[in-house]
Amino acid sequence: MIKVLHLISGGDTGGAKTHIFSLMKGLKNLVDARIICFIKDSFYDEAKDLGYNIKVFPQKSRADMSVVKKLREEIDREKFDIIHAHGARANFIVMFLKKYIRVPVITTIHSDYKLDFKDSFYKNLVFTTLNKVALKYFDYYITVSDSFRQMLIERNFNKDKIFVLYNGIDKDKKFNFIPKEDFLSRYNINYNGEFLVGIAARLDKVKDHQTFIAACKEVLKENTDIIFLIAGEGEEKENLLKEIKGFEKNIYFLDFVKDNYSFFNAIDLNVLTSISESFPYVILESALMNVASISTDVGGISKVIINDKTGYLIGVCDYKSLSQKILYLYNNRQKLKELGENIHKLVEEKFSTDAMGKAQFEIYNKILEEYNENNW
Repeated sequence: MIKVLHLISGGDTGGAKTHIFSLMKGLKNLVDARIICFIKDSFYDEAKDLGYNIKVFPQKSRADMSVVKKLREEIDREKFDIIHAHGARANFIVMFLKKYIRVPVITTIHSDYKLDFKDSFYKNLVFTTLNKVALKYFDYYITVSDSFRQMLIERNFNKDKIFVLYNGIDKDKKFNFIPKEDFLSRYNINYNGEFLVGIAARLDKVKDHQTFIAACKEVLKENTDIIFLIAGEGEEKENLLKEIKGFEKNIYFLDFVKDNYSFFNAIDLNVLTSISESFPYVILESALMNVASISTDVGGISKVIINDKTGYLIGVCDYKSLSQKILYLYNNRQKLKELGENIHKLVEEKFSTDAMGKAQFEIYNKILEEYNENNW
């Protein structure tokens, strides 16, 4: 059985974390997959609770390269066949590790790495630069959408070394969520049967909440029977709070929501306004709750949101179209119901953890076959 070591920061709470957990489930009985992270946080605790084989090699800081020696010893002892990194911190470590090992190293591109630290001048200057350098050291790349594969090709990565693996979600997982009224009460939302529209995304520029809020204001000019919920935290919060002045009765910031399915159970319509995306889990998660989505047409989102069948796509920054679609679905609840049922069915059929695991297993086999041929 192929032995794969996954390396990830361990401070992850979003799509990268869900990707790893979904992948570990999908690879069960196909691959001997282990995880090493560098921060002991909720990621580690959740992985342990799920029964995944995980260790922590703690770093005092991102510059602490003492973990390289530990990783080298672990790889030699356990005889791993592939090293699979996720994210900037892991990529940077692999850059130093690579010269000591004789197995293929691959990384999954979960986002546009040039935008990951866009909100912080210092982080963008340092971490983005280091990650761009580190990425050149990998043997193979996996992207979570065809558009990201094309992005790498346009940035002069070898197209023959890039594979595509769309995210999958555990459709058999027991969804833990609280009743709608209890969820809204938790956040002191004065709910009287209004139509609920939500967005779940970290509060940074790449998610473009400004477009969401602009659409909210357009909608509320015509219809005040709608409440908008913003789930997420981030550096843009103070700026966004200024933009909702005068609309606080209809627009609520919930900060980070740990129980995503309670959020999606509470809302009637999901929205995503990102400037750049890969293949976001918030679309898949809301789909499993029969909640339709309106999203910007970026990344691989068009694979799951099909206009007028499973939801609606809009252009980046197009708050006018977003507001029109929200009002249309407010007035057409049967259509909204149909969209929710259709997207649920599509996600169950095409984007399960089983399908994801099998596709990843095939990629691993192709990589090993090619790597062994070239390094015989």
